[in-house]
Amino acid sequence: MTANKPGDPTTLNRLYGRSVGKPLRKGQQELVDSLLPRISVPEDGPVTAEGLFGQQCSLHFEIGFGSGEHLAARADLLPDHGFIGGEPFLNGVAGALLHVRDKRLGNVRLHHGDALEVLARIPDGALSFVYLLHPDPWPKARHAKRRMMNDGPVEMFAAKLKSGGEFRFGTDHPVYLRHALMVMQRHTEAFDWLCDKPADFQNRPGGWSETRYEAKARRQGHEVWYFRYKRR
Repeated sequence: MTANKPGDPTTLNRLYGRSVGKPLRKGQQELVDSLLPRISVPEDGPVTAEGLFGQQCSLHFEIGFGSGEHLAARADLLPDHGFIGGEPFLNGVAGALLHVRDKRLGNVRLHHGDALEVLARIPDGALSFVYLLHPDPWPKARHAKRRMMNDGPVEMFAAKLKSGGEFRFGTDHPVYLRHALMVMQRHTEAFDWLCDKPADFQNRPGGWSETRYEAKARRQGHEVWYFRYKRR
């Protein structure tokens, strides 16, 4: 992976976002206190399927999982696969814990904090899927370096995905869309865009569940775009 260059927005590897919102309800706080420690990604060392789930399995990683709707739906759909999610927003983590508890998902591990710190500890070529769904668009040009879709993170996605693995990206923000396409165009040696016609990025693919952010965007009349890239 290319080393970061000070002041270079294209190689920045850091997840920006708020960490705390409104106070948690009692039930949410109880889950954070009791369930989160049991399913948290260890703070140190390599992050592997065997270490997290006690066996070899296909690994999925979601960056900034929001309230966990997509992560939980995929984990419920694929019980033999392992799912890792990183989210800095405590209220979102609490929401994901509700899904894990209610769906009794034993194949999910969470990290409350910067997802890229965990992603960096996953062995290269270990992931089957990486998801980045409706990230904060940081629409102002001076904040472009804060966008997750930049060369540094994308190089990390490529390193961690196995050959044939898939990177999925979704957004409803036209500025972010143009920026993301520009970035991915610089990584055609690592990724093939799985797209033959406009409908492939205009319609949600099968197995791609709706998040609350996507639902909100549609209520506001926004168009939503879906992108799938295959690791070469």
